[in-house]
Amino acid sequence: MGKNALVTGGSRGIGRAVAERLAADGVTVVLTYASDEAAARETVEGITARGGRAHAVRAELGRHGDAAALWAAYDALGLGGVDVLVNNAGIGLPVPLGQVTEEDFDRVFAVNVRAPFFLVQEGLERLRDGGRVINVSSGAARLAMPEIIAYGSTKGALDNLTLNLAKALGPRGITVNSVAPGIVDTDVNAGWLRGNPEAEAHAASLAALGRVGQPEDIADIVGFLASDAGRWVTGRVVDATGGAGL
Repeated sequence: MGKNALVTGGSRGIGRAVAERLAADGVTVVLTYASDEAAARETVEGITARGGRAHAVRAELGRHGDAAALWAAYDALGLGGVDVLVNNAGIGLPVPLGQVTEEDFDRVFAVNVRAPFFLVQEGLERLRDGGRVINVSSGAARLAMPEIIAYGSTKGALDNLTLNLAKALGPRGITVNSVAPGIVDTDVNAGWLRGNPEAEAHAASLAALGRVGQPEDIADIVGFLASDAGRWVTGRVVDATGGAGL
């Protein structure tokens, strides 16, 4: 029986690299996208062109009922149970303490924390024993960064969710871990990072390894945790910042 994976936010950036890595490992990947259907289609076509298996479904996370709707769309594909759930979809909030509105706060927590919580809850009967749940967190969860205080708080909450899920799902042989990237060269950071040598040099200087992260750097860690090789790691936050803040 082949393995299936659900990767939220899998059409671009880190999510796309994760989808591609898992597909290369022989996993059938279902990736979600919020609005960019063209990017999702391109990702699926790229995977299938390389001999992999992939599907894309639209899922607008951050609303009540979003988890049930996403799992219904997954069920409609007729793939059966899921072996790997990657909670990658998330939104940023580059707003300092004094400027965060209640609406901003509710929205970032709804997408970054509530959605993963209920995706796991709704997926309990679909997750196969011995499976994997991997939450994409952030180095901002452990570093004091007041300029993104609400966003960092969501990732701290996500890491706590990881810890508790690992305990709750352990009896079924399901591992649950967080992967915490630092600055990664994705579309989200393109506006200030790409084509700006000073910004890139500064970003690179923050990492002990002296460069900006690439989506594949994160995807390879997810690939390890999703594989049989990662079977004895659970309840952990894997730092994927290249050594930021050491």
